Amino acid sequence: MRTEHDLRHHGDAEVRGDGSALVDLAVNVRADTPPTWLRERIAGSLGSLAAYPDGRAARAAVAARHGLPVERVLLTAGAAEAFVLLARALKVRRPVVVHPQFTEPEAALRDAGHTVDRVLLREEDGFRLDPAAVPEDADLVVIGNPTNPTSVLHPAATITQLARPGRTLVVDEAFMDAVPGEREALAGRTDVPGLVVLRSLTKTWGLAGLRIGYVLAAPGTIAELERAQPLWPVSTPALTAAEVCMGPQALAEAAHAAHRIAADRAHLIAGLSEFASDGLRMAEPAEGPFVLVRLPRATAVRGHLRDLGFAVRRGDTFPGLDEEWLRLAVRDRPTVNSFLQALDRALTLASSPGR
Repeated sequence: MRTEHDLRHHGDAEVRGDGSALVDLAVNVRADTPPTWLRERIAGSLGSLAAYPDGRAARAAVAARHGLPVERVLLTAGAAEAFVLLARALKVRRPVVVHPQFTEPEAALRDAGHTVDRVLLREEDGFRLDPAAVPEDADLVVIGNPTNPTSVLHPAATITQLARPGRTLVVDEAFMDAVPGEREALAGRTDVPGLVVLRSLTKTWGLAGLRIGYVLAAPGTIAELERAQPLWPVSTPALTAAEVCMGPQALAEAAHAAHRIAADRAHLIAGLSEFASDGLRMAEPAEGPFVLVRLPRATAVRGHLRDLGFAVRRGDTFPGLDEEWLRLAVRDRPTVNSFLQALDRALTLASSPGR
């Protein structure tokens, strides 16, 4: 198992440059987004670019969507900015990141000068959280739910066992709106001490290029993070997107998309199960808009898939995983069917002598 990982490697690296024409199963942004109605609302905000951004309406919309006072909401330039703010603003002695998970929280903590401890969840346990594995003296704990890249949805009751007086518990819920009913969500909870929940609008709504997310936490924590932000950190178009995506139409569409993703994921998993004889194993049950798979010669398979027109996410940049792991974004059935045919060919090529 590798001990050093490229924490700054993300799925978009697979589809840059000569990968731009590939069918993208590497990036976890929902396909065919943003929808027309959202693009039109964002475009309509361009007439007010001469004015400085005013985030009050968007902040109020987020607060109302989660049943919280506005003092518990902070808008950010994507969830990634929130990780940087947490790393820079909070005074912590022993931060712990639960892996495998999105690597940006650890990267941000290390960049801010912190020594970061890792808790590595194990494949043989289904990458499930054991709260007892987290050191008792950890005063900052970061976990994703559902977790990228394992697609594990941890029970809310299990995660809240990590809460302690004097500890900040950061739960990255960037993919929670892709879970039907958002079951196991902690967003909106005010009874968990030290809880900080991060949400992103980039995944479900295809707004990675706009950068919009938010933090839900106790007012004192929000105030600390806000002091660490530059002035006007979120642009007017991004604020417009945040406000619109909290509305009834958007919430209904997101709920419908979550059910569609679940059906498409089941189709992908059924197709992948046909490759068990080739040594392919999946992390199950998968609950996010992606599936983590392990297979022999995964690096060669990924290369052959690129030659066949498909990009997938390498797994060896995630602590706790190695070069045998790949993450596959859930796509529509025709795309999945084409991918499964390419995977069959790629596995054959990878196992051929001399390749």
